[in-house]
Amino acid sequence: MNRNPLIPFLLICILGIGLMFILSFKGLGDAKDLAKEKEGGGKEKTEQTASANPEEIYQQSCVSCHGDQYQGGAGPALKGVGERLSEAEVKTTIQNGRGAMPAGLVEDENLDAMAKFVHGLK
Repeated sequence: MNRNPLIPFLLICILGIGLMFILSFKGLGDAKDLAKEKEGGGKEKTEQTASANPEEIYQQSCVSCHGDQYQGGAGPALKGVGERLSEAEVKTTIQNGRGAMPAGLVEDENLDAMAKFVHGLK
């Protein structure tokens, strides 16, 4: 039973080359989708309206990190934040971000209402 030792290497080589072609074509398709999104013709973005209340904004943008009961998680707990920070500091944090929190999660027209909401959490 003398097997040819080149066959496994040949199969791996063919599989690798095939995967390169498949992934290249997938990348080309993804590049076209990214170009459409950059031009604004891709998937529609969900935008917050100026009339959105702070609780709705929290549910859309903040609940994943700060928890559904403001208890914290990936981000710090928001209950009692008014005891540690002023309302202006809360607004600055929401606007500019801090640590792992990204900036710009809340539209400028909703910043004051959101800062007041977060500052008042007990």
